[in-house]
Amino acid sequence: MTCSVAFAQETSLSGKITDADARPLAGATVHLLNTNFGAVTDANGEFTIANVPLAKYIFAVSAVGYASIQGEITTSKDAPPLAITLTESITQLDDVVVTAQKTEESLQRIPFSISALSSRKVNEYRLWNIKDITAIVPNLYSANPGDNRNVTSIRGITSTSYDPAVATYIDGVNQFSLDTYIAQLFDVERIEILRGPQGTLYGRNAMAGVINIITKEPGNTTRGFVEATIGNYGQQRYGFGVRTPLIKDKLFFGVAGMYDANDGFYDNEYTNSNFDKKHNITGNYYLKYLATSKLSVTLNAKHSINRNDGAFPLAGSMEDAVSNPFKVNQNATTTLVDNVFNSSLNINYAGNAINFNSLTTYQSNYRYYKDPIDGDFSPIDGVTVINNYGKDWNNVKVFTQEFKFSSPTTSSSPLKWTAGAYLFHQDNPVKQATHFGDDAAYIDPNAMPGSEILNTSDGSSAGVAFYGQATYTLFEKLDFTAGVRYDYEKKKQNVHGEFFMEGSSEPVFETQQDTSASTSFNAFSPKVSVAYHFTNNNTVYITGSRGFRAGGLTQLSSDPSQAPLYAYKPEYSINAEIGMKNSFLNDRLLVNFAGYYIKVDDAQVPTLVLPDAITITRNAGELTSKGVELEISAMPVKGLQFDYALGVNDATYKKLRVSQNGTEVNLDGNRQIFTPRHTSMLAAQYSYSFTGSRLTLIARGEWMNLGDQYFDLYNNNKQSGYSVFNAKAGAAFGNFELMFWGRNLGDEEYISYAYDFGAAHLGNPRNYGVTFRWNF
Repeated sequence: MTCSVAFAQETSLSGKITDADARPLAGATVHLLNTNFGAVTDANGEFTIANVPLAKYIFAVSAVGYASIQGEITTSKDAPPLAITLTESITQLDDVVVTAQKTEESLQRIPFSISALSSRKVNEYRLWNIKDITAIVPNLYSANPGDNRNVTSIRGITSTSYDPAVATYIDGVNQFSLDTYIAQLFDVERIEILRGPQGTLYGRNAMAGVINIITKEPGNTTRGFVEATIGNYGQQRYGFGVRTPLIKDKLFFGVAGMYDANDGFYDNEYTNSNFDKKHNITGNYYLKYLATSKLSVTLNAKHSINRNDGAFPLAGSMEDAVSNPFKVNQNATTTLVDNVFNSSLNINYAGNAINFNSLTTYQSNYRYYKDPIDGDFSPIDGVTVINNYGKDWNNVKVFTQEFKFSSPTTSSSPLKWTAGAYLFHQDNPVKQATHFGDDAAYIDPNAMPGSEILNTSDGSSAGVAFYGQATYTLFEKLDFTAGVRYDYEKKKQNVHGEFFMEGSSEPVFETQQDTSASTSFNAFSPKVSVAYHFTNNNTVYITGSRGFRAGGLTQLSSDPSQAPLYAYKPEYSINAEIGMKNSFLNDRLLVNFAGYYIKVDDAQVPTLVLPDAITITRNAGELTSKGVELEISAMPVKGLQFDYALGVNDATYKKLRVSQNGTEVNLDGNRQIFTPRHTSMLAAQYSYSFTGSRLTLIARGEWMNLGDQYFDLYNNNKQSGYSVFNAKAGAAFGNFELMFWGRNLGDEEYISYAYDFGAAHLGNPRNYGVTFRWNF
């Protein structure tokens, strides 16, 4: 769609939005991409955007119950108002806008693999936690250890330490490590999943890809929701949110909250009670000030308060987990306290000469066990772990600052560019004790009952990065993109180990003298791509990029053979990808395909040290990962939609040498951990609307199938392929929705996560419930 509007230097852009029957649509949103210009239609479906500079723009239009669309507009003199028609969402697929390349653009024109889950999709799939995205995105697997952490892999590149391989961002805030993120999903605008190395724009720890979560911002219209869920296993989930203008066109406020609780899936045979009972309170708060049509300031804060009465619901072995499902036998019980806080200040200026953005963020995570936690996962008085030493310890704090510049939206140049600088500082003070009880000899013959080893580690890291990326367009069809990023990072760590006897406040001796060390490293992350757009709906591309995962220093553990403060190098990868993106039949059929090859050098290999539950990392491998991916969405008839995602992956260590009992073991040819050989998800949904009524009946089914995977580098702990079936059915009446849902309806028993020593956690059993939601 191309239109013209009147004004010498600036103009007012107006128009009317209707449905397919020419009825006006009130509350529809119009937004000019990469600007602060936007409007909401009135009761007559009409809108006006004042003081728009003369230029070419891409606009996006969305309304509840209708497929979102995009169009092109060039402002000029004496043009009539826009006339825009929206089609019902049960008839046409959405034209999705994403910010994957730190600028607003159409998903189907981006020259690499990216999946986007809209707010509607998040609701349809019933996504409550980041780990629920498994298989919905090709070659993505998110393990469930049972302790509120997510261990995510994409294309065979997985998290093997507390520096993740998949970078997760929530409203621009980088969730720095496995313990410092908010995993709950609610009031989400969309989720973008970028597959393959994204180091050029995102830097450290985006070697496998990026999960970019965007929540709903407030605007000029008061909108919100109320939601309530009850289900088996004591499931309760209550949420609310409201977004409203405080001063129209100037000041906007938004708040959303969620309470989630359940009685847990596991029973503790030792206490004859529920084991992993948990509850969580999460909040999201917005304050946005539109100083001018070009300058906006947004303050956002989030918090998550998590309490878990069984942080490690683990069977002693995979065999025990299957033979005696959802049972543990632990004598030391406690409550995990996990408090997360995220905040950001976003200043955005969209000018005629340049666009500028400043993003300042702060996050903290205070995670500890109220009482000593069972370290041997058994009923004996063997080993317990203590880390409750006050807020000065086990409280991670991260500060980041990013300045980004980009070419102005009003520019008619075929060259579009983005450049910026990024810096961060992280403090990670850790204090943890291993206590040996009366039965400690069953765990370690050399252990002394009544003794305790106290390890402290005060670590910090800081880094700076500079990046730039540009795209040049020829003939409006051929795009050339090139970019590079330079990262520099320095890490420091101080460690101290002491040996105590029970009841004494003074150490008997030092197990590790007070010692400190530091290391630094840098990385270049280039990227090049070529994309050819046969039409607005058909694109082919080829992309090459480099990713890296941060290096670091090993922690202090109770194992004297694992020397602390060992510097391990960053992990580097080279990625090549070729793909095509297609939309057919007036946006009723979408078909995306990609093939890729990844080579990883200096692969970081983890060794879990018990009973500390500390991971020691070494550079010990070379990994290759190759595969293909397919995404299909189709609406063959009104009301019926199919979504299918398939990923096939071969991730193998070409070189892998690990240390065992003082000797080196050759594991060349072994498979990567937490990497199913294939992932697939088929979803079908049918919606039937009664003529002349606001009532719609909805039925949905999902089939997830995962291939064989391993949980240890020796490839001894294997989970064979399995399937999980989900379903839901219900009705929507206007803005009200009532849904009955079920997960894992076949009650499939499978291992979702296992440690290399064999302790295992099952995936969730059959669970079901009912959800009521009111959107206003």
